[in-house]
Amino acid sequence: MPPLLVVMGVSGVGKSTIARELALALGVESADGDDFHTAANITSMRGGTPLTDADRHGWLADIGRWLAAHDGVGGVVSCSALKRAYRDTLRSAAPRTAFVHLTADHETVLARMQGREHFMAPSLLDSQEKTLEPLEADEAGWVIDSRMAPAEIVESVKRALRPAGRPSTR
Repeated sequence: MPPLLVVMGVSGVGKSTIARELALALGVESADGDDFHTAANITSMRGGTPLTDADRHGWLADIGRWLAAHDGVGGVVSCSALKRAYRDTLRSAAPRTAFVHLTADHETVLARMQGREHFMAPSLLDSQEKTLEPLEADEAGWVIDSRMAPAEIVESVKRALRPAGRPSTR
């Protein structure tokens, strides 16, 4: 069965790019988690106001529905999924979901955020880094340094998927 993946991490780490490239390489559909945000959430983030758990509730539910709809055919979606509880919400909608956690140092991510057109204010990076709860040992997925070239990241994930066709917990 084709994989069902969430590319996660803080804003600016490369989630959208990697999700799109990974989906192409795997021959599955992709979605950008940013497209699921409400206008109110985008306005908050553009203004430098961090989202609350309540703000994220509907957004995560919508991404969970997308994952559930793609369970049989596979798919890749970008979503910050910063907290374990958020990932639990996504897994409750689509239990076989695995996570590709992209990481990079603060300076690299900040430089990326400052060099792009996006609604997420660079001032929110500190808040996202403080909120981030890395994948735990019982969560299916991998942690990958996003400073590698996108093609290298995609190949790394493809290699990780090959042995059993499904990620195991670490």
